Amino acid sequence: MPKIVVIGTGTMAAGIAAGFIAQQYSVVILGRTLEKANSCLTKAVSLAQGVGQPNMQHQTGLIEAWDAWDNCIWVIETVTENLAIKQTIFKALDARVPTGIPIGSNSSGFPISKIAEGLPTASRMMGAHYFMPADIVPLVEIVMGEKTDPLLAEQVCALYKSIQKKPVLVKRDIPGFLANRIQHALMREALALVDAGIATPDDIDDAVRYSFGFRYAAVGPMTQKEISGWDGMANAAKEIYPSLSNIDAIPPSLAKLMAEGKTGIKAGEGFRKWSPKESKAVNEQYTRRLKAAFDVLQME
Repeated sequence: MPKIVVIGTGTMAAGIAAGFIAQQYSVVILGRTLEKANSCLTKAVSLAQGVGQPNMQHQTGLIEAWDAWDNCIWVIETVTENLAIKQTIFKALDARVPTGIPIGSNSSGFPISKIAEGLPTASRMMGAHYFMPADIVPLVEIVMGEKTDPLLAEQVCALYKSIQKKPVLVKRDIPGFLANRIQHALMREALALVDAGIATPDDIDDAVRYSFGFRYAAVGPMTQKEISGWDGMANAAKEIYPSLSNIDAIPPSLAKLMAEGKTGIKAGEGFRKWSPKESKAVNEQYTRRLKAAFDVLQME
């Protein structure tokens, strides 16, 4: 049976493993301790039961000791966002993983070219960037580094298609890859509007959710403009583009929140206060809506 190796034991690792478990793949979770690896596997199986018919043939092990690569077709690292740690892990994988097996990193910030820098088998290494919650959100960005073999990258894309994920191939290793660049362009403008007192955070949310965000569940921005016509967009751009925010740092209002430790729901306060009851309710609502959106995206 094809085997997937997930390196890491955090929330992302559990969600990544769940996607494969739900689609009948055998999964191995490797961590620094067996206790953490086993706990991650338990969570992954539970998540998989919510999105598919999980295969129950799984195992865990220690990163430093595990060496059973038979039938392994994909290795993905998802440890803490620390470049030195990732480089150390990839150096070890370069030496220990048979050369025919592709290796990916779920890093959201570090280029795969830097993680795999100087490694003899860098051609089989690539980014594999998920979005939280990884068991529900379909997108996986397959990011090619300077030395990544395009055929291997296409092979990994095919693997993700086989588990009902939606892979996109990012052909150059640029900051933010693809989705985060688009997302941050939107967030820069949204934060600038809040900072200038033009709209409240709640009104920003409503403006996005009930207009173009609503349409994007049906088609992406490029196709939507193919439908509505590029001429209208181009004419509007002449007026709008010059006035868009081009700040290269977070605006003062957000900087103030960060300095005060108001980082959002996890801290009990961001742009607004969150009670434990509200936090629980909004997180549950978020998960329900994501699952409903996933069902809509299957109507293709």
